[in-house]
Amino acid sequence: MTKEDPDFFKRLSEAQSPEYLWIGCSDSRVPANEIVGLLPGEIFVHRNIANLVVHTDFNCMSVIEFSVKVLKVKHIIVCGHYGCGGVKASIDNTSHGLIDNWLYSIRNIYHRNKHRMDALQSEEERHNVLCELNVMQQVKNVAHSHVVQDAWAKGQDLTVHGWIYSLKDGLVNDLAIDIHSPEDLADEYRVLATMEDN
Repeated sequence: MTKEDPDFFKRLSEAQSPEYLWIGCSDSRVPANEIVGLLPGEIFVHRNIANLVVHTDFNCMSVIEFSVKVLKVKHIIVCGHYGCGGVKASIDNTSHGLIDNWLYSIRNIYHRNKHRMDALQSEEERHNVLCELNVMQQVKNVAHSHVVQDAWAKGQDLTVHGWIYSLKDGLVNDLAIDIHSPEDLADEYRVLATMEDN
């Protein structure tokens, strides 16, 4: 890297100014920088099991606050992945210990969409759809956070996106849930309510 840009690390050590916050899964096969092709300093990263955004998780909320208020990121990307072990564990009717409490919200997503999930043909298909629904819910959780709501109220340019990554082919699928304002959030609730009814 220093052959192409001798001052890269010097600049990097002085400050960071990423435009993106990545909220992703802890899975070692889902590295943010490599997936999106960005250099160190270009994306701020928070990871946890099953890429959850829980309003009582001070770690995650602090990352969002720092990213939005201090770094002034323009994009928050919630990126899940197909084959997520956390999502799978949330519905496999097995006790996994402490993590069961962490995954409780995914079980709720499953139960809210049970009619739709039961109509799917295979376990893999159900799991993949639940991975997508989980990302959509976490996008809404980010958009509902007081930090993001305050940023929008102040006119800050900020969009929350939902993506999902495929371990099988290395491709990212945009779930077409992009929230730029409280009005977009209301629209997404209408879309999700329709999905849950089907």
